[in-house]
Amino acid sequence: MINDASTAAHSVDFDALVAKTVETLQRVADQFAPAVLASSLAAEDQVLTDIVLRHNLQDRIGIFTLETGRLHAETLAVIDKIKETYGYDVELYRPQPEAVDAYVKNKGLNAFYDSVELRKECCHIRKVEPLNRALQGKRAWITGQRRAQSTTRAELNVQEHDDAHAMEKFNPLADWSEEDVWHYIRSNNVPYNALHDRGYPSIGCEPCTRAIQPGEDVRAGRWWWENADSKECGLHVVDGKLIRIKSVSPSA
Repeated sequence: MINDASTAAHSVDFDALVAKTVETLQRVADQFAPAVLASSLAAEDQVLTDIVLRHNLQDRIGIFTLETGRLHAETLAVIDKIKETYGYDVELYRPQPEAVDAYVKNKGLNAFYDSVELRKECCHIRKVEPLNRALQGKRAWITGQRRAQSTTRAELNVQEHDDAHAMEKFNPLADWSEEDVWHYIRSNNVPYNALHDRGYPSIGCEPCTRAIQPGEDVRAGRWWWENADSKECGLHVVDGKLIRIKSVSPSA
């Protein structure tokens, strides 16, 4: 179980870290509503979901997930767990059926294994386009990204301006470690994806995710057949570059 050891090595100032995250989310709710949390239903997003619902911010910060049509059954089960635990219905955004059908017909169901370009095209259809619809009419969006997750996220800020969507983007867990995430989950009985107990620290679509081996990077199981510097689906990328516009503001 990948998370057992994590509970013992959380940050010394963990309570302050949580308080800062709560403050960030409350500021989003107060200053940038309507806002949304783009949840992958993984551990980080479950922490943010718990904070949003625990502090009754859901009227100003909605929660949605991208139901790509190729998620693990365990991932989809988290939606029911959230409903059972909090009485909250996560909103689902799905890809356009005609776009999926055209990709499968012309390229093949699993063509994403053949090249980075075909993989990113699949990600665009199943994730990026639905995300664009989910963000319409919103003033800010929130993600569970952390700096420690991969080299492509090493310069992640708590607050950024997303020019692509013309809104603010918040990464409230940017400073959190893997240990911090699991300490919060264990301490607050937060429901989480069962795949995390089977060696999956980072979870995407079923055919594009595998369990990792001891010592591997936490995102090594995502698109494992590609180079590490290409491992982003496009949700946080514009013209091939990660969206990194503005540093965190002093109050973030």
